[in-house]
Amino acid sequence: MTEYKPIADAAVLPAPAYDRDRLLAWMAEHGIPHVTHDHPAVFRVDEGHELKAAMPGAHTKNLFLKDKKGKLWLISARQDTVIDLKRVDKWIGSARLSFGNETLLWETLGVRPGSVTALGLINDPDQRVTFILDKALWDADVVNFHPLTNTATTALGQADFRRFLQLLGREPVVVEFAQPTWDAGA
Repeated sequence: MTEYKPIADAAVLPAPAYDRDRLLAWMAEHGIPHVTHDHPAVFRVDEGHELKAAMPGAHTKNLFLKDKKGKLWLISARQDTVIDLKRVDKWIGSARLSFGNETLLWETLGVRPGSVTALGLINDPDQRVTFILDKALWDADVVNFHPLTNTATTALGQADFRRFLQLLGREPVVVEFAQPTWDAGA
């Protein structure tokens, strides 16, 4: 398992508005039902398969990206979805993509590497991050995301996840990664 090493300037970065406890309390205040399971830290999609097997619903992979023009992107997809970073920029209309750095991740979504999650959008009131959602997750009955920490997983029914996004004023760009729309010769 990969260990987390904090960024050097973490002491000077302000704390995010929401951490796990505040997020879950916010969801409860807004009548968004959810089930949260605590578990050992999971840093990568290929870890924790036995944990995930015990939790129904679609499990996710989440990529925090920055394009060459400085625009920020969050892609949330089913854990088994293949995302070709060399081509996804054409799907979503971005410039060349690379992974966003840890400082930007903390500033915009309030999470550390290994904890990237669509639920982090609650910490992005200025909507600096464009949210891309895999159609397979959009269609799933239950979706599972980290609640701003990789030591737990929160399950939401699809209607409840959509309500979460609606309350944040977020409209995801839904992309069908399983059926790419780009030219195969590109």
